[in-house]
Amino acid sequence: KPARAKNNLQEYYEQAIMSKDLATIKKDCDISYDFKDAKIGTLFTKDAYQLFKELELKSLFKYFGEEEKKEETLEVVSTFDLGEIENAFASIKEEGQAALGIIGVSGNCKGISLTWRDNTVLALVGGFVTEDYLKEKITELLKEGTELIVLDYKALLHFSEEVREYESQIQDVGIQAYLLNPLQSAYDYEDIARDYLRQMLPSRKEVCGKKALEEVFSQEEEKTVQMAAYLSYVPFHAYPLVLEKLREAEMEELYLTIERPTVATLYDMEKYGITVEKDALKEYGDQLVGRIEELEKNIYEQAGKTFNINSPKQLGVILFEDLKMPFAKKTKTGYSTSADILEKLAPDYPIVSNILEYRQLTKLKSTYADGLAAFIQEDGKIHSIFHQKVTATGRLSSSDPNLQNIPIRMPLGRAIRKVFVPDSGYVFVSADYSQIELRVLAHMAGDTHLIEAYQHGEDIHRMTASQVFGVPFEEVTPLLRRSAKAVNFGIVYGISAFGLSQDLKISRKEASEYIDKYFATYPGIKTYLDGNVAFAKKEGYVKTLYGRVRPIPELSSSNFMQRSFGERVAMNSSIQGTAADIIKIAMIRVSKRLQEEKLASRLILQIHDELLIETKEDEVEEVRKILKEEMMGAADLKVPLSIDIEEGKTWYEAK
Repeated sequence: KPARAKNNLQEYYEQAIMSKDLATIKKDCDISYDFKDAKIGTLFTKDAYQLFKELELKSLFKYFGEEEKKEETLEVVSTFDLGEIENAFASIKEEGQAALGIIGVSGNCKGISLTWRDNTVLALVGGFVTEDYLKEKITELLKEGTELIVLDYKALLHFSEEVREYESQIQDVGIQAYLLNPLQSAYDYEDIARDYLRQMLPSRKEVCGKKALEEVFSQEEEKTVQMAAYLSYVPFHAYPLVLEKLREAEMEELYLTIERPTVATLYDMEKYGITVEKDALKEYGDQLVGRIEELEKNIYEQAGKTFNINSPKQLGVILFEDLKMPFAKKTKTGYSTSADILEKLAPDYPIVSNILEYRQLTKLKSTYADGLAAFIQEDGKIHSIFHQKVTATGRLSSSDPNLQNIPIRMPLGRAIRKVFVPDSGYVFVSADYSQIELRVLAHMAGDTHLIEAYQHGEDIHRMTASQVFGVPFEEVTPLLRRSAKAVNFGIVYGISAFGLSQDLKISRKEASEYIDKYFATYPGIKTYLDGNVAFAKKEGYVKTLYGRVRPIPELSSSNFMQRSFGERVAMNSSIQGTAADIIKIAMIRVSKRLQEEKLASRLILQIHDELLIETKEDEVEEVRKILKEEMMGAADLKVPLSIDIEEGKTWYEAK
């Protein structure tokens, strides 16, 4: 035994005995407790179900039986009877306010759900009660000045377009709830009931599964009837509470002047759609296949064998074992072949740049060449769905198909725009905001240098390059200008020195020096961004110029990475959100002018900072004038808003 251990044991003998005694589990204690009493019983009770719903632990719902899932039933009249339905409308007219839900979609509508005061009625289509009759009755209510509360104004427009004339009487609780908390994944009746009424209601998915509501709806199906009733019951009872919170958050004006009018604009875009030329789409697909096959051949030759390029496991072995490339990063399933690792390798290894191109092109093929065809409807158009309750910043998104994600950096990605064409007798006119986020930054930061540069129409990227890289303005090379552009836009997105070093392929130290020089050039921007972070840390959110709130819960996280992410969000959300608000204002104004001036031209797409107008050939000059006036006049900033306008016979030519 070592002498030290022997000496310690002699000196601390009694403590050693006590430590042993403390660490020994006593098995001879006299405990009067029956093991059977320790059994928990079932965890999956009715109360647990309510709690799990509140906490959105959806994956655990399957463990509950129907009895536990059973909800309190809502008293609801469900009727095909014309007399009862007439009485309901007469009572609503007298009351002056009601909530309305559509059961199903237009063309396959099972009826409507109505709630006013303490009454809920399902007016069902059947017999003398037709969809057209219900539309007429709704329009009558609005003509009489009734306020209609809905969960989804756009869905109501798809049911009855006539209601748009009475927009000031329609309240969209879904959008109001989105403004109050833009971080949620959904704003359906069960989400609003949970957040504002403290009620846990069965969701559409629980009731209908994968089927549409109109498919499963029938008068005998109690749960479905209940669910249909909630379409009006929830917005009616939640509306006063939501409105109060909206006013407290000072966002009612944002709702009334930007968000609600945006709904009708999006409805028009969905209704018009955009034509896709099937032959051009097939040709585009063939072009991709040709290049993909060429890349496959090159990759196999460079690897010295054939393998599955789409298998990260096989690809990892080829790159890091067979070809002995650096940056090997082992994971549980093999080597990481993520984009950031491949991009580091691409400049030195042709096989890697081929693999990156192969990945991009196969994605283009599946998403667009093959994917778009599935969305072409009988009229030869795709009618993308536009969402305004998805992003935290207020930007729009689209689905079925997603047109916001069309890659424009690579030539073959940009070429997909060639398949989008206008109707006969029309051309596309595209208007794109120039550097809108940098202009918003100049205004919000109040930086004198940046404001003056924009007021004098200077080349911002060139000026930044001259200042940051210490080169006379006339001697700025295209490469230096590109680097300055990355710094300018990087600052808007809260880029770190590491992120900028990756973008410009320079050292982190150099990137850090660029950022420091940038802030020295535009000191007002540094003060503004730091101020945003300080405000967000204190209040938990930032605001846009128009009062849109962006909560940032990450700032209070114990995780360093989360907090860092929160700081970047705090820096750029006000800028991105304000730009999104301005683009929505522009959309509303352009659309309104086209309709007021009774032009045949129409706004059919909004992609980021771009508006696309399907323009009658003899209305081109008029449309250009409207775009200039309404887009450039959408906001009154300290710097001018600028747009680029192009036209063409395809979306590609107009961009």
